[in-house]
Amino acid sequence: MIRAKNVSKRFGSNPAVNQINLQQEKNSILGLVGPDGAGKTTLIRMICGIISPDAGEVFLMGLPPDKLPRKNLGYMPQRFSLYGDLSIMENITFFGSMYQLDGKTIRQRADEILDVTNLLPFKNRLADRLSGGMKQKLALTCALITRPAILLLDEPTYGVDPESRKEFWKILYHLNQEGMTILTSTPYMDEAELCHQVAFINNGQLLVQDSPAGLKKQFLHPILELKSGIRDPYFFDQAPEVLDASFYGYKYHLVVEDAARSRQFIESYLQEHKIEDFTIREVAPSMEDLFVYLAEN
Repeated sequence: MIRAKNVSKRFGSNPAVNQINLQQEKNSILGLVGPDGAGKTTLIRMICGIISPDAGEVFLMGLPPDKLPRKNLGYMPQRFSLYGDLSIMENITFFGSMYQLDGKTIRQRADEILDVTNLLPFKNRLADRLSGGMKQKLALTCALITRPAILLLDEPTYGVDPESRKEFWKILYHLNQEGMTILTSTPYMDEAELCHQVAFINNGQLLVQDSPAGLKKQFLHPILELKSGIRDPYFFDQAPEVLDASFYGYKYHLVVEDAARSRQFIESYLQEHKIEDFTIREVAPSMEDLFVYLAEN
């Protein structure tokens, strides 16, 4: 459905994307994750045909982006780019008219999508008066007005509150169940868990692509989860048994070589620092652990 073959893009002397090979099957949800500046937005823009690769090829449904009928592709950019002085319905009408949809079709499809996104009661509200989550739903509605087969989303829930993010993903799952192929970038690892496959990009290169469960199997070190009253993210920097430590505000994830041996060491280390109240247990790696591991490597 979506295929990028050895695509590269430079801006000046900086390689934003470097020989990426990516393939997505029909009716799937693929998540692009990686640090800021990794090349996710550039890759999405090349896939939807906004910019051309310096090298390599992109195919959507077997066609180059510029040959694909535009009604088959929906794109939602990272930043809200609709008109704040127009109402929800006026924005949708304007957007649909650019695809030569007639007024009756626009109204019918808009009502269907607005009902799914829970925006129908607010269809006459100005876009500037919408919350962040509602703005993202409006942008999604405009991207869906042509009923595309492929939907590309660039960090669609960035800066949106957790409840709105949850609602947004319910909508994406609904669209996917109806047959839509969805490619989205996300900075949130809980959203990456919801994707059928995850592609991790760093420094313009695709490091790995697999299901969330498959990616976790590639994490070869045990992880100990520690809960205590410590709030210092650098507390374990001088602990030789700890290969890496990630601090999540109320717990640590400690990457170690040997779980049993390292647990004994950590308990002694804590006691030496007068820390008596703690719990420690071995846990499965999370997507956050994998993200940190791949980004640091």
